[in-house]
Amino acid sequence: MQLDTTELKPVVNRLKRAQGQLAAVTRMLEEGRDCKDVVTQLSAVSKALDKAGFAIIASGLEQCLASEDNSMDKKDLEKLFLSLA
Repeated sequence: MQLDTTELKPVVNRLKRAQGQLAAVTRMLEEGRDCKDVVTQLSAVSKALDKAGFAIIASGLEQCLASEDNSMDKKDLEKLFLSLA
């Protein structure tokens, strides 16, 4: 199943932001920044990645239900969803 790239533009933007945040975490560690600040930033990256993953799965589920393409069944979608839990 191919995902609709135009529909996932916000997800791509979120992932790009998360990539920048992750680079900031790396810099913070290299600079010896305060542990609390590093963990707070790392938590933001983690949440952004989780939200992006769930959005991708939700989009895939919606497309799967709307189409007659049976390349993914309910078990496959369930495994994808649980991989983020």
